[in-house]
Amino acid sequence: MPTLLQHPDTSAATVVARRPRRLRRRLVAVGIGAAVVVPLVGVAYDRVTGWSPLEQQVVDRSTPPLLLALDDLTEYHAATGTFQVVIDQERDTPYVPSVISGERTSLLATGSVDAYVDFTGLDADGVQLSADGTSATITLPAPRLDTPQVDVANSRVLDRDRGLLDRVGDAVVDEPVDDTALYAAAGERMAAAAGASDLRDRAEENTRAMLTGLGASFGVPSVTVTFAPTADARG
Repeated sequence: MPTLLQHPDTSAATVVARRPRRLRRRLVAVGIGAAVVVPLVGVAYDRVTGWSPLEQQVVDRSTPPLLLALDDLTEYHAATGTFQVVIDQERDTPYVPSVISGERTSLLATGSVDAYVDFTGLDADGVQLSADGTSATITLPAPRLDTPQVDVANSRVLDRDRGLLDRVGDAVVDEPVDDTALYAAAGERMAAAAGASDLRDRAEENTRAMLTGLGASFGVPSVTVTFAPTADARG
């Protein structure tokens, strides 16, 4: 009895399944060919024209490292001056002798004034880094003088002479002596003395030394620091 022969399955599902495999093989072959041909064409074109479509270009968007280090530094107090001043003030009552009404006080005041550099306005334009990264130029505002700080603990009244009426008034009304005006006058004298001193020059020197050391730690051995014209003291 004849045997029934089994023919290959030629259903529509089998044909559809074979087509993607053939397509993938063709795409792989095309991809391999492109990966080989494109570099060869680029090399040949480079030899003929001196320019290659595959030549890589370097775009440097690096931020100067010193600027990153200075971002969190708002004020650098570069120098401090310590001052002592004697304030001698007398208050008189017109047409009345000082032994009756009046007061004279001598105050020895000690305090300090800082010279600082303001970094808050420093941006990328204020830090110029060379192409090879070995040198930098930093432009800063001039050092400013901070508000004088009178050290009350280390200041004292040297002498206080009061008229008879003033002493009687103190005995009747128990009020502490107010020396606020004396300390304010001492602060003004200290500010004037700081402005006439070399405190700003010292601040410039110390700031240069600080930034030079900071640049060296970031691999920038040459740092040039320039300052704007002298600024007014902070009010």
